[in-house]
This record gives sequence, structure tokens and C-alpha cells, in this order.
Amino acid sequence: MPPKAAKKHKKAVLFFEVEILDAKTRERLCFLDKVEPQATIVEIKNLFAKTHPQWYPARQSLRLDPKGKSLKDEDILQKLPVGTTATLYFRDLGAQISWVTVFLTEYAGPLFIYLLFYFRVPFLYGRRHDFTSSRHAVVHLACICHSFHYVKRLLETLFVHRFSHGTMPLRNIFKNCAYYWGFAAWMAYYINHPLYTPPTYGAQQVKLALAIFVICQLGNFSIHMALRDLRPAGSKTRKIPYPTKNPFTWLFLLVSCPNYTYEVGSWIGFAIMTQCLPVALFSLVGFTQMTIWAKGKHRSYLKEFHDYPPLRMPIIPFLL
Repeated sequence: MPPKAAKKHKKAVLFFEVEILDAKTRERLCFLDKVEPQATIVEIKNLFAKTHPQWYPARQSLRLDPKGKSLKDEDILQKLPVGTTATLYFRDLGAQISWVTVFLTEYAGPLFIYLLFYFRVPFLYGRRHDFTSSRHAVVHLACICHSFHYVKRLLETLFVHRFSHGTMPLRNIFKNCAYYWGFAAWMAYYINHPLYTPPTYGAQQVKLALAIFVICQLGNFSIHMALRDLRPAGSKTRKIPYPTKNPFTWLFLLVSCPNYTYEVGSWIGFAIMTQCLPVALFSLVGFTQMTIWAKGKHRSYLKEFHDYPPLRMPIIPFLL
């Protein structure tokens, strides 16, 4: 081959062809030619959405095998184990909704619902108790703590949290709201009931519980801020979280998800303060779910980072 021809050959641009099949029926849905080798999966999703607008990118799951794992948006085509003609399988994730919308909805509900019971609006406790106020100080303190918790969550959703995924399935909002709103109504009904009985050990029990609640709320916020600082805005970068100068973050020495540890601690404090069974059950259910999440995150850390601190447990130091 003459030198000039060889030079031209080196400059030639190699394009990929991408075939997208339905993961269930194997029907061809789309064929993309002249796809750049450096194209990412999200770019392929955008091209696919042009031919099928009903499947916007957030709704798409593309994978190499019909039953395999979804490819990440940032995966690059030429780095995947495919030839110059790539076959990808599509699954519809269903209607999507943003994480921010879900969080705002599921957190605003309990705040509003609890206050309805606190102010004893009509039809809740009988006409003679409409808009009356409890004579027990712990009832008012519980309302302040509950409201503070959810206002904090709403503000963190707006100004602190950085989400690695922009959306979640729309159906989740109904499940999440049923959980948060339902438990809020259940616990609020009993705590604000005219026949509510204060804690057995009186002021001492309430003060201890308040201290636990406040410490855990501060700890939870501190962890959220530390996690926020690990991820630059607009990126999906993952790093190993380490303790900072803030003492509340020192729990990172022992657990992978101290935000969940503090969250559970807050509700345990609230349960002790109110001595209310629905609150205790809410704490137990929440602990069970957060343990599942913590174990999942812990496994991800161990898989991704070979130098991950070996002393850490998912949620409870030395135990779990």
C-alpha cells in the first residue's frame, strides 16, 4: 500500500451499527447506523427516543443480554464486549418521575397530616374536642420534633441531596406515600388523642429521648453534608466516605451508612419520648428497610473499592 493510502487508512473513522431488540419478543425496534464508537449509552437512548418518542431515555433499560443487567448511561459503546454491529436489548421501565418530586411529596404529606391531628380538626376526635389543645407538654414537644424532622428532610431534598439517578418508576410514589402518610396518621392519631397518657417515667424519660432525637438529627444532617461534598454537582462520581473534622461523621469509622444509623436513632428517641406503639413499629419497619439498603451499599463499596476500610459494618457498629 502506498504511503499516502496508508495515511488515509489511519484517519478513517470507524462507525458502529446498533440494533435494538425487544428483550421479551426479540422484535427489532430500531436500527442505528453510523454510530460513533465513543457514543455513550445515554446518547444511544436519545437516538432511540427519536424513533420511539413514547420511550424517553429515563424510561429505557438497554442491556447486552435479554435477562442481563442494565447498562449504565455513561458506558461507552466501543468499550462494551460487542462487535462493530452491536445488539442491545430494550426493556420498558414504565412511566418515570423525578426523585425530587417523590421525596417532596412523601415528606410533605406526614408534615401536613400530623398537624391535622395536632390541631384536632373536626371529625377526628369528636365535636367537643374540635380545635382543643392537649394539656400534656410532651404532646407539643412531639409535634415540634416531628415537624422539625420533615421540614429538615424537605430542605435537604431541595438544597443538599445529589441524586445519582434522576428518576424512579412512577408507581413508587404511591407505595412510598402510603408508607409515610399512613404511619404519620396512625402515630399522630394516638399521640394527639384526648385520652393520650404521658410516658411512664415522666420528664426524665422525655428529656433523655429528646437528647437522643436531637443528637441523631444533627448526626444525620452532618452525614448528608459529608456525602454531598463527595460528589460534585452534576456528576456520578463515587468515592469512599471518610470522617471529617465534624465529630458526628466519626461514625464512618465503624459503619458504611451512618445516615441510616442516625435516622433509626432519631425514631427510637421519638418512640421513647411518646411511648407510642405505632412509632415503635414505624421505627422497626424503617430499620428493616434501611438495613437492606445499607447492606446493598456496603456490598457496592466492597466491590468497587479494594481498599475499603475492613472494620466497617453496614449500619450497626460491630454487629450488622
